[in-house]
Order: sequence, then C-alpha cells, then structure tokens
Amino acid sequence: MVKELAGRAGSRLLAILAVVLSRHTALRTLLRIPLPTGRVPRVIGVDDFALRRRHRYATVVIDAETHERIDVLPDRTADTLEAWLREHPGIEVVCRDGSATYAEAIRRALPDAVQVGDRWHLWKNLCEAALSEVKAHSACWATVLDAPIYDGPRAQTTLERWHQVHGLLEKGVGLLECARRLQLALNTVKRYARADRPERMLRVPKYRAGLVDPYREHLRKRRSEDPGVPVQHLFEEIKTLGFTGCLNLLHKYINQGRADADRSHISPRRLARMLLTRPDNLKPEQHGLLAKLTAACPEMTQLAAGVRDFARLLTPHTANADALTHWIAQVRTADLPHLHAFTRGLDRDIDAVIAGLTLPYSNGPTEGVNTKTKRIARQMHGRAGFTLLRHRILLG
Repeated sequence: MVKELAGRAGSRLLAILAVVLSRHTALRTLLRIPLPTGRVPRVIGVDDFALRRRHRYATVVIDAETHERIDVLPDRTADTLEAWLREHPGIEVVCRDGSATYAEAIRRALPDAVQVGDRWHLWKNLCEAALSEVKAHSACWATVLDAPIYDGPRAQTTLERWHQVHGLLEKGVGLLECARRLQLALNTVKRYARADRPERMLRVPKYRAGLVDPYREHLRKRRSEDPGVPVQHLFEEIKTLGFTGCLNLLHKYINQGRADADRSHISPRRLARMLLTRPDNLKPEQHGLLAKLTAACPEMTQLAAGVRDFARLLTPHTANADALTHWIAQVRTADLPHLHAFTRGLDRDIDAVIAGLTLPYSNGPTEGVNTKTKRIARQMHGRAGFTLLRHRILLG
C-alpha cells in the first residue's frame, strides 16, 4: 500500500482499512524496505528525466533485456555515469539516446562496450528535418494546389533578411558575427544561411478561421472598386452586416493579406505528416494528393524517396549498416540542406547509429520507466526529496 501510494495517500487509504498510521511512519516504513540487489546486467539502458524541468535532471539505469530498474543517479553528468559504470564491470552493451554526455562517459569507462543509439530518436530527428524541407519548398508544391504564397510585410522582411545574411556570408563574415551585426539569434541566421535561394524562405499562409472570414468577399469587392478605401469605412460596413470583432482585428486581417488570399488547401505540417505516415495508414485520396505534391519539384521527389528508404532501416537487420552508408551518400547528392544536417548528425555518432539499426536492443524500455517515473513524481507533487523518489522508482 505504502509502496504504491507513499505517505499521505497511503495513510488515508490505510485509515479506511482500519489501520491507523501517520504519513511520517508510512514513509519511514517505505524507506526501510530493502532495495533489490541483483546481478550486473550485460545490456543496460540509460536515460535522463527531470527532477525540476530545465533546472535539475537525474539518470535512470535499467536492464535493457528484463526491463528491471538497476539504479537512479542524482544528475546527468558524464562524471557521475562514468563512476557508476566503473563500479559495475561486466556491462557489454549500453542503449542510450543521442546524448553526447552519456556517449563520452561510456567511452571513458567502457571503451569496449557497444553503444546502441535509439531508433525512435533517429526517426524523430528525420521528421524534423523533413518538415523543414517541406517548408523550404512551399513555393514548389503550393503551385500544384494553386495556393498563394504569403507576400505581405512579413514576407518582405524575410526576403530582406535573406539578402542581408547572404551578403555578409559572401564577404567572408562568420555566422556568429552575422548574428551580432544583424541582431538576430544564431539559429535564425543558420536557417537563412541554409536556404540557397530567397524563395525557399517563403511559406504558404496558414490561418485559423476568424471572425472576419464571412465578410471576405465583401472586403474584396470594396477594395477592388476603391483601392484607397479607409479601413475605418470597411469596419463600419461589415459591422452593419453582423461583424462582432474590433477594428484592430480587421487591420491585422488586411495587413496579413487574408482579405486578398484564399485559405491554403494544406499546411506544410500536414504535408509532412502525410509524407512521414506509413503508406498503409493513408486514405486513398491522400495517396493521390501526396503523389501530386511530391512530384512538384525534383527535391520533393528525392525527399519522399529518402524518407521512404530510411523508414525501412528502422527494422533491425545486419544488412542495414551498408544500406545506411548508401542512404547517406544518396541524400548528399540531392539539394536537401536540412537532410544534409541530419546526415552530419548521423556521422558524429555513426557507430551507435549502426548498432541501433542492426541490433535488436533499443532505449524504449528506459523511456517506459521514465513515463512511470513522471507519474510517481506527480503523485508526490514535488514535495519529496530525491532519496524517496529513487526508492520508489527502484521498488517499482
């Protein structure tokens, strides 16, 4: 009872069962339960979880074959994990995510151990790169749908920034110095630098339904008859037609170009979702739409082929090592800079990636333990210390 509910909740439930026990006694009883001490496993999984999000993190270690919890470390530093690994010899395989900190600790403590990268994280990183590529080619596939490309004030600012960034890069100015001179974030400058053409920064407008939408045709007609009509006059006119919004909302609607452009048929995120969905799970009409959109330009065709081929690698097989090398070489011949960045990430951790695609182990069980850890932490509302949390995790 106390093992599952801890102090206060356990004490309340015990009272219903006619067992009088204070929450403090319940916690002392819980902490007296001896922790399991088993053999050192051959294959382990390591992952971090938040004690206090964005401030403090801990590390959980499990047996990747039996899913048994082995230990919980008080932080996620390389030194702490290295010390633990040195105290527990006999480990041959370590499953982890893409953390460079954990990778360094494992290399220092167990140079002969096999590190296995997590396939879920590989797919997640590919999904993010594919979405960026779909956004970058909005001008291509939008023409297939006759969807407009947003050309309002924000688009003009985007094009000006692209020219500013590439103007500095052509003079030999580094990315960090570009960010300082233009007063932009470094990641923003990198995003502009990846686009080899300014039109790759333009996007299909995506707007939620708004209060002004029912009066769009009236606004179009009035603005075509009298391009200089004041917004105040338009506001008064649609107000008599039933508009319940404010003048600022109408100003924003017109400045965004929504009065002149139709709502886009499809957003980049929706197209990327179809591209990344298992083909068997797509509806027949989605197959046709996806084929039409991916044929909009050679890059979109190559992106679809690259995603499809990488998805096959996620089923572990010994032949995947050579297939991955071929896939990386093929992707690098295409004009897909965001996928190139993804392949560079693979190169930095290539041994663990190959192990993840060829061996049957994964970090999924460790992620499952972390999910249960979040439930335990929420149950205690953050009032308990690390000692009690560690005890409940290991007893679970």
